[in-house]
Parts: sequence; structure tokens; C-alpha cells
Amino acid sequence: MTEPASLSESETGLAGLAVSLRGVTKVYDSGVAALGPLDLDVRQGEFVSLLGPSGCGKSTALRLIAGLNAPSSGTVGVARRAGRVRAGHAIGFVFQEPTLMPWTTVRENVRLPLKLARAPTAEAKARADEALTQVGLAEFKGAFPRELSGGMKMRVSLARALVTDPDILLMDEPFAALDEITRFRLNNDLLALWRNLRKTVIFVTHSVFESVYLSQRVIVMTARPGRFGAEIRIDTTAPRGEEFRTSVEYAGYCRKVSQALAPSYPGQAH
Repeated sequence: MTEPASLSESETGLAGLAVSLRGVTKVYDSGVAALGPLDLDVRQGEFVSLLGPSGCGKSTALRLIAGLNAPSSGTVGVARRAGRVRAGHAIGFVFQEPTLMPWTTVRENVRLPLKLARAPTAEAKARADEALTQVGLAEFKGAFPRELSGGMKMRVSLARALVTDPDILLMDEPFAALDEITRFRLNNDLLALWRNLRKTVIFVTHSVFESVYLSQRVIVMTARPGRFGAEIRIDTTAPRGEEFRTSVEYAGYCRKVSQALAPSYPGQAH
């Protein structure tokens, strides 16, 4: 298999894009068509959610963008800023499970990508500390994963994704296993980080409510083979918070997204 093509603005002429998918499909060795064809453009600094039923290929789409798997056909383009060696360095990935190393500290877990890249130790520790400050865990850098709550472990995972200063953050249902109160808090914290750091975020979720609360655009995917069935823009003027979460506007967007999602669950009422 070949690696997906990497695109820069100068190579494509598509100024302002972070990710570009063209005719992307994924067919497994068994012959099962899992995904596509997909066409998608994500602008730099945009927050986009992929929403759809289990097995529709949301996580597969993220893995193709990240270069962890190759598409069966089509092209996956990832823009990179000047000075990056290759497009893969532009991406941070947050998985559904924190996957922390239990035998070492929070700081060492966060600096792992820099250690693998052979960054100088002093620089790597400083950048790990900065990433932990960004996610509100500066005072826990010497703690071990067993001493952390589920929400704190996910913050460590997010810090580890941020430590390389990626342009694009891919998040695969990172808050799905958390209780509702913790999930709401982390949603708010993620939005604050996005506003401050201006990363491009592509966020996979099963939750209509989460997708509307977080995103500028919600892409609704169909059942396998996953395709982009609908796109809903969430246009709000003020920074989102509890006032938005309890507003008529928010409820209306949730209803609209639910209606777009309904064809993916034939025979079920929404």
C-alpha cells in the first residue's frame, strides 16, 4: 500500500485548506466496502464533527487522514506549514482510550512523541509541561496514570497530541466513556483550547448533542459503506457555553441534525 499524498498550499493552489479528500474509498481484504467514495474539504482552523451510526467508517476516515491506513482509491491531502518535514508531523491524534503507559509519570507519557523524535531532553520536558498547562494538569506532571480520574487521563492524552504542536487535531470519540458532567466540562475546555490555539479539529462522535455544541460543521455519515449524507452548519455568533447549551437555537440545531441522521437508522423513529 502507498502512503496518502500530502499537499501543501503551493502544491495544490487550494489556499486555506487543511484537509482535502477526493474520491476516497476503503475496501477491506475480505471485499467488504467500508467507506466512500468521500469528497471533503476542511479549512484551516475549522472545527468539523463526523457523526454517524456504528460501523459507518468514521474512525476509518480519521485513520486515512492521519496516514495510519492507505485508501483503496482516491487521494488524501494534508496541508503542512512551511518548515515541516512531512505532512504526518502536522497531525495529532486522540484515540477513544487514553492508552497511557502505567509505569511512568504523566510528564513522561506526554513527552513520548518528542522522545521518539529524538528531541533534546530539556526541550521535550519543557514542551510537555507547556502542553500539560494547556489542558489544566500542570500540577499533576509527576503523578502516575493510576492516580488520575478518567477525565484527567483523557486530558493527558490530549496533551500528548498537542505536544508536537500539530496543525490538525484528529479526535476519535475521546469523551464517549466519560460521565455526562465530565464530558460537558471537557467539551467546554476543548472549545477554549480550539479558540486559543486555532488548530483544525476533526472530531468523531456518536452524540448529536456533542456534535452541535462543538462544531462549526456537522458531517452526517450514512450506514456502511460510509458516505457523507448531509452537512449542517452551526452558525452562532457568541462563544459557546451553558447559555448556548440550554438555548432554543441549540435545540433547533440538534433537531435538524437528528433528522439528517434518521435515514442511517432505517425503521427507527427519531
